[in-house]
Amino acid sequence: MYCKVRAQNQACKDRGRGVCGCCGALRPRYKRLVDNIFPEDSEDGLVKANMEKLTFYALSAPEKLDRIGAYLAERLSRDVARHRYGYVCIAMEALDQLLMACHCQSINLFVESFLKMVAKLLESDKAALQILGTNSFIKFANIEEDTPSYHRSYDFFVSRFSEMCHSGHDDVTDRTKIRMSGIKGLQGVVRKTINDELQVNIWEPQHMDKIVPSLLFNLQQVEDADSRSPSPLQAAEKEESPAALAEGCLRELLGRAAYGNIKNAIKPVLMHLDNHSLWEPKLFAVHCFKIIMYSVQSQHSHLVIQQLVGHLDANSKSIAKVRTGIVEVLSESAVIAAGGSVGPTVLEVFNTLLRHLRLSIDYEVTGKSESSTKISNQMITEHEERVFQEAVIKTIGAFANTLPAYQRSEVMLFIMGKVPLPAVHQALDMRKPGEDRNRMIQFMLLKSLLQVTIGFQSKNLLATLPSSFLESLLSASLMEDAELRLLVIEILLSLIDRQENRHKFSHISIISDISVLKLKVDKCSRQDTLFMKKHSQTLYRYIYMSCKEQNNSQNHYNVIYALLALISVELANEEVVVDLIRVVLALQELSMSNEDGLPVWSRCAMHALSAAYLNFISQLTTLPAFCQSVQQVIGSRQKEAPYLLPEGVVESETCIPQSMDKLEMEMLFLQSEISEVLAGSGYSSDRLGIPYIPQFTDEDRLSKRKSIGETISLQVEVESRNSPEKEEKIPAEEITYETLKKAIDSMAVEEQERERRQLVVEKFQKAPFEEIAAHCGARATILQSRLNQIFEITVRPPPSPSGNITASYGQTQPRSVPVYEMKFPDLCVY
Repeated sequence: MYCKVRAQNQACKDRGRGVCGCCGALRPRYKRLVDNIFPEDSEDGLVKANMEKLTFYALSAPEKLDRIGAYLAERLSRDVARHRYGYVCIAMEALDQLLMACHCQSINLFVESFLKMVAKLLESDKAALQILGTNSFIKFANIEEDTPSYHRSYDFFVSRFSEMCHSGHDDVTDRTKIRMSGIKGLQGVVRKTINDELQVNIWEPQHMDKIVPSLLFNLQQVEDADSRSPSPLQAAEKEESPAALAEGCLRELLGRAAYGNIKNAIKPVLMHLDNHSLWEPKLFAVHCFKIIMYSVQSQHSHLVIQQLVGHLDANSKSIAKVRTGIVEVLSESAVIAAGGSVGPTVLEVFNTLLRHLRLSIDYEVTGKSESSTKISNQMITEHEERVFQEAVIKTIGAFANTLPAYQRSEVMLFIMGKVPLPAVHQALDMRKPGEDRNRMIQFMLLKSLLQVTIGFQSKNLLATLPSSFLESLLSASLMEDAELRLLVIEILLSLIDRQENRHKFSHISIISDISVLKLKVDKCSRQDTLFMKKHSQTLYRYIYMSCKEQNNSQNHYNVIYALLALISVELANEEVVVDLIRVVLALQELSMSNEDGLPVWSRCAMHALSAAYLNFISQLTTLPAFCQSVQQVIGSRQKEAPYLLPEGVVESETCIPQSMDKLEMEMLFLQSEISEVLAGSGYSSDRLGIPYIPQFTDEDRLSKRKSIGETISLQVEVESRNSPEKEEKIPAEEITYETLKKAIDSMAVEEQERERRQLVVEKFQKAPFEEIAAHCGARATILQSRLNQIFEITVRPPPSPSGNITASYGQTQPRSVPVYEMKFPDLCVY
């Protein structure tokens, strides 16, 4: 009998079942049940009948579950060490079934044994065992536990799965499988921990710094493969590739991110792109942030934008290519995020972009930055900085397109406030050092402003375009630089054009029938009427002054013509139409008088501008007599003076005469005739009969850059600019020494008054309280005494017809003074 038991124990040892003491029958029941699930041959697989008995025992005696797990872990470790991989697979299958069946309170102890076995498999260098362990962990991750675990840690699994994502196995197939298992394992860790506050915080930086780069590494690999040899086969297999799994895992991770976790999730992305120099090609960076912006919750998208803006600040001294890549990613992200992209700190984002624009201009002007100081790289640096500047401007426009009208108006004011404009008493001299930099800053900021205004449509221009903004913008239209003036007028066109008619006036021309333009014309609203009443004279003045610039080109007259036409379409009523005609006739008179010494080409261009606009407005008003009058002059010019029409000025510059001293009356638009025609149609003949004379301001005089005597003469000149048929002119007021002296004395008095007010303000701001109280008390005493006198006078009886008041005791008192003739103290008058 003894020999038989001994033989059975030896057979058990050969199968790896072990014994308890000297007799297998005395071993604990749970061990016997575990041993029975293993077949004689591992290829036969798990013994299902015995597995059912083990499962029933575990459910009946849950207190034994932790011991069952420990014993299975012991067997698995021994089988791994002995390379019995068939039995390893059977043990893991048994563990999986027990894990899925048991949900009692003792499951935590069993899970600890299970995780130890999974970790044992993941530590193996065999791809099959790593994949087996990963699959078991994924099954465990999908189980919702009833009881929390306060001491469980997943640090090993995060590290090991991240390492598997970077697998460099020699065999391509095994390498792909290991990487996919690593991604699935990370996804399992995220699912297991992300919704349970009692589990480990997976959002901590030490975990995110491993998970996110591992996913990006696999995304990057497929980007490189697609760029080398894209094929239909790769597209078909993409769904099962590590890149597809990594993208899905990244989307799930970011989709679960709460407000406070966005920063920890985005920072590793930025660091990965920095460490691997992935900003320069920008394709992968854009692809990553498209995934991010589409995955995060919409209310958190502005946090991603803030992270990118902060990263741009951190890389302010990097090479231009890196900064360009970051800015282009910003632009793409803003388009995706739409309305919530900028968040509560709207102006802060624009301020950061404008600051980097200025820094780039400094790098371009100096020819070096912190990252590139060699003179040999100066040309390359300038080109790269220009690319960066254009990217910043594009990004500013992309952000502006996501904003509502009122916020976009604030951004326009903000950018305009950054434009360095010359002061009223400081002429802009481009020859001074640093002015080239100012000119570049002006140009880039105005281009940024143009990007913001593109597509801007506001029903109430009066609210969205305040006087401060409009005055600053129009002041810039009179600067000496021709490109800057052109930009300013383009900005005005973008602001006024709300019906998308701008492209229909791309160049100045005589249109025989404006119906072919298919203009979108709406009736002028009340808000537009109020806007024109407030700002029309300012607009007219700057249009007039812009035409007088010596260095105007064809493009300038094209945009001025478009501006006149768009004002007529968008903002015009009868009064505005009359004023615009007066402005155009004044330009014709200016061209004929040539007081500013303009070149002949510019004078011809102004005549062509007048002809083109009058042709347009005559058809827009649909007045046959007006159209006939304008067409008659145009026909005369086509026969005898084609250089006074747009086609002759633009297409045949060689036919422009040397001088324009004498022009026949038939070649000119006469104000008397136009007034008569429009008056017959109900327009104001009185207003039409008054020639347009602009009201010159300090900015206008600055822009003219003339001597003091010429500036004053322009201001006090009362010469009437009548139409060509009026030969008699009122003589201008004579400027004498006395006149100048009075003007200077009045300025001195105003300066003294201003200083006196400043002293009073400073006294009340800086003086001690006791001194102010004493001063006010003295003033109050004087006031009270004067008031008592006034009350004594007002309570007396009315005067007698003789003019004196006779008292009862026979004395005669002087006649009382009326209240409106009394001299009151200053403190009583308001």
